[in-house]
Amino acid sequence: MFLTLSDVDTHGKSVLVRLDLNSPMDPSGVILDDMRFRCHIPTLKELEDAKVVIMAHQSRPGKKDFTTMEPHAKLLTKLLGRKVEYVDDIFGSHARSMIRNLANGEVMLLENVRFYSEETLSRTPEEHATSHMVRRLAPLFDLFVNDAFSASHRSHASIVGFTPVLTSVAGRLMETEIRSLSKTLEGRGRTVFVLGGVKPEDSLKMAENVLKTPETSVIFTGLIANLCLFAKGIKLGEENEKLLKSMGMTDYIDNVKKILDNFGDRILLPVDFGVDVNGKRRNIAIEELPTPHIIMDIGEKSIETFKKEIERANIVVMNGPAGVIENPNYQLGTFELLKAATKAKYSVIGGGHISAAANRVGVVSKLSHVSTGGGATLEFLSGEKLPGIEALRRWAKKTG
Repeated sequence: MFLTLSDVDTHGKSVLVRLDLNSPMDPSGVILDDMRFRCHIPTLKELEDAKVVIMAHQSRPGKKDFTTMEPHAKLLTKLLGRKVEYVDDIFGSHARSMIRNLANGEVMLLENVRFYSEETLSRTPEEHATSHMVRRLAPLFDLFVNDAFSASHRSHASIVGFTPVLTSVAGRLMETEIRSLSKTLEGRGRTVFVLGGVKPEDSLKMAENVLKTPETSVIFTGLIANLCLFAKGIKLGEENEKLLKSMGMTDYIDNVKKILDNFGDRILLPVDFGVDVNGKRRNIAIEELPTPHIIMDIGEKSIETFKKEIERANIVVMNGPAGVIENPNYQLGTFELLKAATKAKYSVIGGGHISAAANRVGVVSKLSHVSTGGGATLEFLSGEKLPGIEALRRWAKKTG
């Protein structure tokens, strides 16, 4: 249980809002994707009669796009339809003076919170509450709103540090993410998880968690599917096996074998593949393995089998692409499975590459929920407790 904006009066209040505006940027500082911005607009619109101060981050130290929040303020201004003032300070005297002078309806975006070195230290909420940032900012606010679901798997100062000292509630995006993702874990009817991509640790942890529910099955695609086949003793070909080893995926062989032994009857793997032959796609059956060609996608027979499984599901969750979707020749598997997901009664897809693919194939509006979460979504569906959400729950419990 956690509190939401429906549980508090925000009129005339000073509200500190944590958003996740971290987005891809080009070398000149232009934001390339405004999805996360748009997802936060409902929360900001509900705070139109409050004094709103936004905290957010962009990238992390050492990265080329670790930069100021000035472009983010300009884009928010455009999307929100009212001025969002950028302040090149986080909790210094300039920022605090600007906050004190805010009027109802005004919105301010503070500087990249990760410019503050203690932000990313992994501490408890109580430890973060004693930081300079929290001690200087908290007295200026009546309310803390965490709308940054996609950053809430981190126990960072701006995510958990204000919850011990301020009334703390979930924003509308946070609320939607928690309720939508929770629904996929409730075991209400036939549920299918389609897990692809290149991160075995995340996919395997999620599979192990969701397969505890008897009506749930898992379809593995992408490199994680190749890893499963390799773990079963199927020779993929020198180049494909070399790729798995170079990415450190073979370190998870024992974990894969354990999951296949325990839940093999509810795990589906590809039976054919799209491989690259001199720059062109060719379909080969599993019986033709090992192959000297690189596996780039699931094959046509696998696509048809997986589509039927997805379309008759009550709930379907997709995370990670089925192939190398950067190459148009190997988008087929991912695109077809996304189209099939729209036929399920309830459909959720993770963020990142699969979200971009859903945009490209034009099915976003036909899906029940598109998560902004990335790592947070994976951890949530793996049964992990997210520090940002747990902090909100502790506040709700404390206040009864």
